[in-house]
Amino acid sequence: MARGAVAAIAPGLPDLLRPGLDIVFVGINPSLYSAQKGHYFARPTNRFWPAFSRSRLSVKVRVALGVEQLDPSHDVLLLQHGIGFTDLVKRPSARAAELSRSELEAGAKALTRKLAELRPHIACIHGVTAYRPLQRILAPEGAEPQLGPQAERLGPTPIFVVPNPSPANAHFTPADQTRWYDRLAAALEGLPV
Repeated sequence: MARGAVAAIAPGLPDLLRPGLDIVFVGINPSLYSAQKGHYFARPTNRFWPAFSRSRLSVKVRVALGVEQLDPSHDVLLLQHGIGFTDLVKRPSARAAELSRSELEAGAKALTRKLAELRPHIACIHGVTAYRPLQRILAPEGAEPQLGPQAERLGPTPIFVVPNPSPANAHFTPADQTRWYDRLAAALEGLPV
């Protein structure tokens, strides 16, 4: 690296966590764009904030903040309303496919320890791809993971898997994503999903 040059890799996003949260949203890893902006799901084409904002899950937060639409700048404020954020792997990348198996395994072990200590009511994993490394630790002989509530837990914390909100996940529409957050709201309320 030339003298005075700055590394091009953006630092990862800090965990937005505290003990006893209602929900912790877990992404696979931050995009370079999100890391640069310093907010979770910051890319304008990511479907997290629009789908979350349309869901029952966000009603209390939107009322409390006096907004109809949440956006990446609200991520830190959500901690005050029982919602946190973290990633399986903290290293940003252009695509999740750039992550090595060893990074995913190390991230799964670190996340397991972190959430077992913080004890959120539900851990919401974004995408089956993000859940697989956790499942290999929690239930190595388990069945192929599916969306929805999982049999495994992170310590006392139930796990709920929703589709990855990335626009690259073309299998699910924004309306589908919203319905999964509504199901997550039902799970948090103890209702059948």
